[in-house]
Amino acid sequence: MIRLKNVSVAIDEKPILKNINFEFEPGKIYAVMGPNGSGKSTLAYTIMGHPSYELQQGSRIIMNGEDITEKEANERAEKGIFLSFQSPLALAGVKVQQLLRLALEGKKDPVAIYKQVREVAKKLKISDDLLNRSLNEGASGGEKKKLEVLQAVVLDKNFLIFDEVDTGVDVDALKTIAQYLDTHREGKTYVIITHYNRILHYLKPDKVLVLAGGELKKVGDGSLAEEIEINGYESVLGGK
Repeated sequence: MIRLKNVSVAIDEKPILKNINFEFEPGKIYAVMGPNGSGKSTLAYTIMGHPSYELQQGSRIIMNGEDITEKEANERAEKGIFLSFQSPLALAGVKVQQLLRLALEGKKDPVAIYKQVREVAKKLKISDDLLNRSLNEGASGGEKKKLEVLQAVVLDKNFLIFDEVDTGVDVDALKTIAQYLDTHREGKTYVIITHYNRILHYLKPDKVLVLAGGELKKVGDGSLAEEIEINGYESVLGGK
């Protein structure tokens, strides 16, 4: 699906990611964990193609056998990559349905988009009032994250990165989001970036990646996230 080869990233010449090598396989769930400042979000932005993140010489990102290292973010999105916002901003004057209709212009019938938005919103317990407002206007943390998931589903990408989709979300909203994603994962690869194990109680990862200091320090199965929850990162990474 997506293979990272010797991925090193700098911002303003400051090294952030250091020689990351990993392959995300199709149809699997990956959790990316690590202490604050470990490079989790940088990894997400790098895969998505954010222009502020400068790939160092020798870094390669391969998607389905194609080198996308030089591709722009919109080109990567066209190839099936989606990245949710960690802190979604309000978009004054634009409803979520209007945004999706613009994004899918010429690809999906507007009436079909309308119907799908309503169907997904009902399953995610998003109110009609929220759908009829400007995107994220007056929305709680949990409502914003539900709207991110709604967009991911309607856009129908196959490599989805959710950056802290569990942050600022109460337990009921978290359960709703996780269970919905779990029941709609066929043909999808999920990368869940999180500080905590709680979302992984509902959305079981096939692999857990632990970053620290911009390096991929450890890879394990779901039990690695449980170990982190109990003992913390220092114990897992060989600290005290």
